Amino acid sequence: VEANAKATVQALLRSVPAAVPGIMFLSGGQSEEEATLNLNAINKNENLPWSASFSYGRALQKSCLAAWKGDAKNVAEAQKVFLARAKANSEAQLGKYDGSAATEDSKKGMFEAGYTY
Repeated sequence: VEANAKATVQALLRSVPAAVPGIMFLSGGQSEEEATLNLNAINKNENLPWSASFSYGRALQKSCLAAWKGDAKNVAEAQKVFLARAKANSEAQLGKYDGSAATEDSKKGMFEAGYTY
């Protein structure tokens, strides 16, 4: 994770003008937790000239949808799961995520060969 963050920041610093206000990362099939950890590692670098944040879809929704299961009786649990993942990514956007939202389900990869949006 740290090596990926270092290489990512180095590549961005070399190619993205400081005038760009922000860089938004997609999860790209990473697990929810992996996407959060990678964003967190990038934001631990204090010399970023732009905001590094996230634009996740699947990496925010997967656990929430699994908890909900389309059943109204699961809404409160799904909201709790979603809030935990949103909080984790909010902390990662500041470089302050401590791994507290990690679950076995959130560590499962989401890569699907041939996946299209």
